[in-house]
Amino acid sequence: MLKKPVETIMGLVVLLIALLFLGFAYNVSDLQVVKGYTLTAEFMKVGGLSTGSDVRINGIKVGTVTNQTLNNEDYTVDVTFSISSDIKLPKDSTVAIVSDGLMGNKFVKIEPGKSSEYLKDGEAFTKTKDFKTLEDMVGEIIFMVTDGGQKNEK
Repeated sequence: MLKKPVETIMGLVVLLIALLFLGFAYNVSDLQVVKGYTLTAEFMKVGGLSTGSDVRINGIKVGTVTNQTLNNEDYTVDVTFSISSDIKLPKDSTVAIVSDGLMGNKFVKIEPGKSSEYLKDGEAFTKTKDFKTLEDMVGEIIFMVTDGGQKNEK
């Protein structure tokens, strides 16, 4: 059977449109690795943070997690990020691993400090906050409600 040339052309047009759609979706989805300078931080718990996760300041993506390695000496996790080159972070900034909602994706949150000195390429954050699991948060709430395990005696 001979195929009609119109069917072949229409098939090629559909494939071309599908490829253009995929390219557009990739560009607007913020999946690209942010190019810039590299910073590191050391955490005791990362709670499911993965390579490619966002690094955000006030909810705005300013970087990407590029690597995670386990330190064999003290079993902490060294997390490396790429931060946009137009963002200058004070040396006393705090970095924390948090989640989007109760069970959402994990990302790195940066709380800029007030120092007049800025972190440079390859430097490390000195102030970090570890990831808090749901169990940790529930335990803190129970501890607060029970008055820290102390009974109020009059």
